[in-house]
Amino acid sequence: MDEDVSLSRKFAEVLPHLNEKQRRLLLAAEARSLGHGGITRVARASGISRATIHQAFQEKDAPVAERVRRPGGGRKKAKDVNPGLVADLEELISPDTRGDPMSALRWTCKSTRQLAVALQKKGHIVSEHVVRDLLHEAGYSLQANSKTFEGKQHPDRDGQFRYLNDHVVGFLEHKYPVVSVDAKKKEIVGLFKNAGQEWMPADQPVVVNVHDFPDPKVGRAIPYGVYDVGLNSGWVSVGQDHDTASFAAATLLRWWEMVGKEAYPEATRILICADGGGSNGYRVRLWKVELQNLANRIGLSVTVCHLPPGTSKWNKIEHRLFSHITMNWRGRPLTSHQVVVDLIGATTTRNGLRVRAEIDYGIYPTSVKISEAEMASISLIPHPFHGEWNYTIVPQKQDEM
Repeated sequence: MDEDVSLSRKFAEVLPHLNEKQRRLLLAAEARSLGHGGITRVARASGISRATIHQAFQEKDAPVAERVRRPGGGRKKAKDVNPGLVADLEELISPDTRGDPMSALRWTCKSTRQLAVALQKKGHIVSEHVVRDLLHEAGYSLQANSKTFEGKQHPDRDGQFRYLNDHVVGFLEHKYPVVSVDAKKKEIVGLFKNAGQEWMPADQPVVVNVHDFPDPKVGRAIPYGVYDVGLNSGWVSVGQDHDTASFAAATLLRWWEMVGKEAYPEATRILICADGGGSNGYRVRLWKVELQNLANRIGLSVTVCHLPPGTSKWNKIEHRLFSHITMNWRGRPLTSHQVVVDLIGATTTRNGLRVRAEIDYGIYPTSVKISEAEMASISLIPHPFHGEWNYTIVPQKQDEM
């Protein structure tokens, strides 16, 4: 047995450097030197069939040529044997055919195995490995969906971006605070898998639950962020109840009292850049009521510029704050709300980003109705350009409240 192992190692080292005929001659020589049973032992050690080694005995006197096969020798490619194979494959995977309700693959994921089966039904002798090779040769590759199509665009989309940018530049020039706000994706809290990987000792992964069934008693973590554009800093309140306009305004108030008031002692106004929808959407009545309460509390005029519909990914908080938070906690189970807060607070970047985070234990009911009278009481000044997207709410005196 040890001799067979040694023989296998010898073949593994030598055979890859020889052409086909040289391999056969070497195997025949080894089998002849081993005597009775040599062919079987050599075949087992090399993985080459007994018939091939028998053929080598007949070639021992033939000269070794540089070319092993005559021109055109060897197995023909499937597409050469069957010229119609490529055309039928192209027909199966073309976008027009995939949209055809009569196509056999209309409602499948179109894997190489399924394509091979469909081609076999058309009379082709083909395997999924051949299908994969043909796809690569034709310039196909596995592709994921690309989020680039934004649907129907508002005609004033670019105009709103220019308007918003002009306000940001103007506020920053006067050293007024400019903040970008939004709610991050809700996170389940507990011993659950978190996407991503982190460096750990080999073969010692963190063991988490198989199923992502959140515990109703624990709830979810609801991070709402305030990103200060001028100072490149962030504040995140991690709520436990609901993502409402009241929660958003409470986060803004907490940011101002803990950070903003000290950073901008001379400020008389603040600019808020927000998405067009969600808890801080331009159609949400409660959002405007809460902004009036915020303006009264902090004594500043609150100007709001909403991003045009369908452009939430352009919000600065997404790629300047939330993306870095996600990278910082990748691969780590969010086992408690405090863990979420600690991981958010530990987020930094080489560009100097610093983040503070706190748990918000507040209760924020949903489905709060705002009457016409309450809306009329808001000191809201719509801007001349798209007043529904751009408006300023001024603080009210005590007798106006």
